[in-house]
Amino acid sequence: MRTTAIERVAAVFLALEAIGVVALTAWELVALLRGDTAAVSSSIALLVLTLVVAAALAAFAVAVWRGGSWGRSGGIVAQLLILAIAGGTLTGPDAAPATAAAIAAPGVLGFVLLVAASRAAGPRTQRERAEDVGDA
Repeated sequence: MRTTAIERVAAVFLALEAIGVVALTAWELVALLRGDTAAVSSSIALLVLTLVVAAALAAFAVAVWRGGSWGRSGGIVAQLLILAIAGGTLTGPDAAPATAAAIAAPGVLGFVLLVAASRAAGPRTQRERAEDVGDA
């Protein structure tokens, strides 16, 4: 199965997000080792969850690169979660619009890329289904 250019761009973007989350994990680990955390158990839980997110983003990137629809779906959900986090930074007494914009920008870009990749993959998926029906 040959993927389109936009699918490969979306896959690379997801891979870059995974690398960014791995960097965040490293930063969390350094903070934990330095004792810059209020609760060690919460820090360890956050560290593990962040690693899970990095692994999921990497898996989505591979799936999108290979043309798997589940990778696009998972990637879109991840972008929506990023946008929810960005929205959360706009609330409360410590609202930070600049931080929200910095978090939201890659979420919006990733969402647009993945929706475009889904639209580009549609005709290929329809051809494959037609071929499967013809083989049966």
